[in-house]
Amino acid sequence: MEAMTWTLDGLAEHESVIKGSTFLARAAPVADEAAALAFFAEVAVPDATHNCWAFRTGQRYRASDDGEPSGTAGRPILSAIEGQDFDNVMVVVTRWFGGVKLGAGGLVRAYGGAAAACLREAAKIERIETLPLRFHCPFSVYAQVEAKLPGWRAEKTLCDFDAQGAWLTVAVPVEEADMITEYLRDLTRGQMAISRPDL
Repeated sequence: MEAMTWTLDGLAEHESVIKGSTFLARAAPVADEAAALAFFAEVAVPDATHNCWAFRTGQRYRASDDGEPSGTAGRPILSAIEGQDFDNVMVVVTRWFGGVKLGAGGLVRAYGGAAAACLREAAKIERIETLPLRFHCPFSVYAQVEAKLPGWRAEKTLCDFDAQGAWLTVAVPVEEADMITEYLRDLTRGQMAISRPDL
């Protein structure tokens, strides 16, 4: 069983004031890099001193110091995301300079701390790695399959009805995929063709 990873259940924010500088951390769940950058565009404050950020989506991650000394803002934000086992998350920390320089160590603590506090206080949900299964579900067993989905932690992503039943695409947890495939085949005595379309 691999370590549990989390994503956010919605937007979160946390404000801290350190030696006169205000740090506003805002975090959001994101599906990919495009969504992360769209969130940044939405929350960045043009007249703030800095808008530093980091995101992680699966194997992809990026961080920006936005004019702060290299490695003092983006990396600590990313470390906060990774340190709390988050994935598919973008954090933007906006700073309004208060007149007192914090030094490199102070900046690392301020940015990392703001991001970590924001994520700690946020509502989070377990992130389950899924894969798609596509199959034709006859009307005779449709209700049965539909009733099983919550227990499987599976989500219906596509449903097209025809005269015999429904073409379903269901996102299922990776570790349950073989068991679910077997169940569906047994349900239709091996008649159901099940494919795993590449997303």
